[in-house]
Amino acid sequence: MKKLRSRITTDGLDRAPHRAFMRAMGLDDAAIAKPMVGIVSMKGEQTPCNMTHDFQVAAAKTGIEEAGGTPREFSTVSVSDGISMNHEGMKFSLFSRELIADSIEAVVHGLAYDALIGYGGCDKTLPGVMMGMVRCNVPSIFIYGGSSLPGRVDGRTLTVLDSYEAVGSFMTGEIDGATLERIERACLPTIGACAGQFTANTMGMVSEAMGLTIPNVSMVPGVYAERAQISRRAGRLIMEMLERGGPLPRDIVTRKSLENGAAIVAATGGSTNAALHLPAIANEAGIAFTIDDVGEVFARTPLIGNLRPGGKYTAKDVYDIGGAAVVIQELIRSGHIDGNCITITGRTLAEEYGAANAPDGEVVYAASAPIMPDGGVAVLKGNLCPDGAVIKVAGLKSQSFEGVARVFEDEEACVAAVRDRSYKAGEVLVIRNEGPVGGPGMREMLGVTALIYGQGMGEKVALITDGRFSGATRGMCIGYVSPEAFVGGPLALVRDGDKIRIDATNRRMDMLVDEPELAARRRDWKPRPPRHRAGALAKYARLVGQAPGGAVTHEGPAEWPWFE
Repeated sequence: MKKLRSRITTDGLDRAPHRAFMRAMGLDDAAIAKPMVGIVSMKGEQTPCNMTHDFQVAAAKTGIEEAGGTPREFSTVSVSDGISMNHEGMKFSLFSRELIADSIEAVVHGLAYDALIGYGGCDKTLPGVMMGMVRCNVPSIFIYGGSSLPGRVDGRTLTVLDSYEAVGSFMTGEIDGATLERIERACLPTIGACAGQFTANTMGMVSEAMGLTIPNVSMVPGVYAERAQISRRAGRLIMEMLERGGPLPRDIVTRKSLENGAAIVAATGGSTNAALHLPAIANEAGIAFTIDDVGEVFARTPLIGNLRPGGKYTAKDVYDIGGAAVVIQELIRSGHIDGNCITITGRTLAEEYGAANAPDGEVVYAASAPIMPDGGVAVLKGNLCPDGAVIKVAGLKSQSFEGVARVFEDEEACVAAVRDRSYKAGEVLVIRNEGPVGGPGMREMLGVTALIYGQGMGEKVALITDGRFSGATRGMCIGYVSPEAFVGGPLALVRDGDKIRIDATNRRMDMLVDEPELAARRRDWKPRPPRHRAGALAKYARLVGQAPGGAVTHEGPAEWPWFE
């Protein structure tokens, strides 16, 4: 074992005050002399997604102590995407990803911890923790806290998406208030993250495909006792990694492992948010991996996961047939995942997942007979999105749409129109000024997309935005349009009545307006004033980049040479 970073805080006469603080926390001489292992989680009462962390963190502490380390627990923030949805609070969701990574850097380096175990639960916590791990580049293990169990009403399996869409169904008279209430009360029966292949479960699988976590753990439900065993194992494993000096996060995060992460998103019809998070993780490792790179992987990877929202099944169903290992091994076998990439265990993906169960043909299909020959998520280009846009195509009956634009300057205006049902089939609803800078914070639009779907209009209209979508969004919904309208992107030039053509099969999205007219509109365009002039969001808006690079607030890897 190389010299411990933590010795900068524990060794020598002049560290007597430092040791005094440690003794005040109950550490004795033996504990102070051992490696200091940070454990970060978001346990608290902001969201059910993170409430599984408490018993798992306790188990990780036991594992660390058994293996000769001293665990040091600390917390970071979490913004519930579900509770912040469809109001101003959602502007803090993507922002919290950066805050999580920054806070991990502050504690791990500020207190000179030797290693790190990081827990994720609600959507942005997973990439935020992975970004923090890669930035700090100490021996690290990522642990996803697990999803909730699905609910049931009248023999029908439910996730929280059903409650969102039920609101729209109630508005049309398709269901009554009593049914809406029954769905509300039944759709989330336990703590844990959302049960479908939404953002949390998607990024949990990504952590496996990239090798950043213990193999085949992401689909274990958050309330299962097995998760305590996983965390205890993680505590022992982190001490082994510390003893041998790695592998370090930047040894694991390579272009190939990032491509593996993108492949599992496409193969499972996962969250469009992964198109933001993978470039952001890559940025922390100093790797140029943009939305274009993600899109190339999406296009060549078959859809084999029959998972909600585009399919039928939940994370619990994947667990029941053998876990994420079923998907990963099938993609290794078919050549869509590189099995030579290293994992935290020091073994390759191929070595770790070689004994996985074969696809069952219902929850997970064989790559040779996929649900779709290309991925469940696609990156589009065109004169409306020259730098890219993202759509989830899994579950779509048609991958093309042509209609006339109906423009809204923010999410609230569109939601009002949808609630009033003052829109009609054939329209392309355009929500702009919701990008990373313009929002600021790139709000998710699940509230409005679920209302549309619940009203039975999910494939009769399209929705385009420079904001984001929840992993639970389905329908003809294109987000992450870049450049965003606020900085003068083409979305700012769209007017009511413009024809827009979406062709997801050929990865295109264009407004059918001739170039002289667009040039005239560009000359007339004037930037809007910023929505926030002080506070955290104002600071974020000054720093954040565009979606293709991950909407990050700094470029390149952080270096800490004095810890080398």
